[in-house]
Amino acid sequence: MASISASELKIKGVSLIKEHLASESEAIITVRGKKQYVVMDINHYNYLRKCELEVALYEARSDVKNGKVVVESVAEHIARVINEGRPDL
Repeated sequence: MASISASELKIKGVSLIKEHLASESEAIITVRGKKQYVVMDINHYNYLRKCELEVALYEARSDVKNGKVVVESVAEHIARVINEGRPDL
């Protein structure tokens, strides 16, 4: 993965990021020699976000299938949430 120092980025700006992303899907920004940030093309970000949402949907469906859900009214839910945090109530 490409690496860009913060000082290089200050000098060359966004054109440096564009240059790195032409050959890589992500670039790491280093600050004082340590990896601090990752930048990527918006299409790659959207792809990763979609993958993250697919995993969340899979996990939710798995929870429903395995009975790891609670069916209750809004009032019951609020009471349960409040009481779980404060057993003295």
